[in-house]
Amino acid sequence: MASVPQRSPITPQLQESGIVAILRGSSDRHLEGVARTLGDAGITCLELTLTTPGAVDALARVRRQLDSGVALGMGSVITADQAAACLDAGAEFLVSPGVCAEVALYAAQRGVACYPGGWTPTELLEAWGLGAPAVKLFPAASGGPRHLEDVRAPLPHIPLVPTGGVALDQIASYLAAGAVAVGLGGPLIGDALEGGSLTSLHERAGAALAAVRSGRDGR
Repeated sequence: MASVPQRSPITPQLQESGIVAILRGSSDRHLEGVARTLGDAGITCLELTLTTPGAVDALARVRRQLDSGVALGMGSVITADQAAACLDAGAEFLVSPGVCAEVALYAAQRGVACYPGGWTPTELLEAWGLGAPAVKLFPAASGGPRHLEDVRAPLPHIPLVPTGGVALDQIASYLAAGAVAVGLGGPLIGDALEGGSLTSLHERAGAALAAVRSGRDGR
């Protein structure tokens, strides 16, 4: 395997808050309001996704709505060209659904954190070998906290971020099992990206952060 630049650190806001909120919608219409609400609630690591129409163009608009302490990245990145476009638009980190080597290597060359997705020990090791500061355990719902605990047993040095179907009432269990953070999409965002209640979103965000604290206390 070709050598890569020094491994980027884990995005501080991800490690501190224990959550990356995934903003995946059918349009970019409500991204700013949802992002602002999450940031105000204390979730300071946000991921837009390339599967949301207009997400790259919206990134700068969303960034202007956020406090400087909120990290804003882009997910569903699967090619180096996409990675370049996202970073040029201002993404502070990248996320992939699988082990997309060209994305991870490009991010490493730019000195930006990239979080590839992996499920098996082989995939987790491959992602780690590409310079990822942490690996997205995806789809987490397929194995739950038990799967995370099982793969961590031989690979305790690889920080894992379970993502995909993580329910709010499972957050504490994932953190107690050793996750460095969790990725939350639908269970956290609900219908907010379709114009749903931002007040309810704020309440779910508070509950998610409380669950992170509970899970960390249970380690």
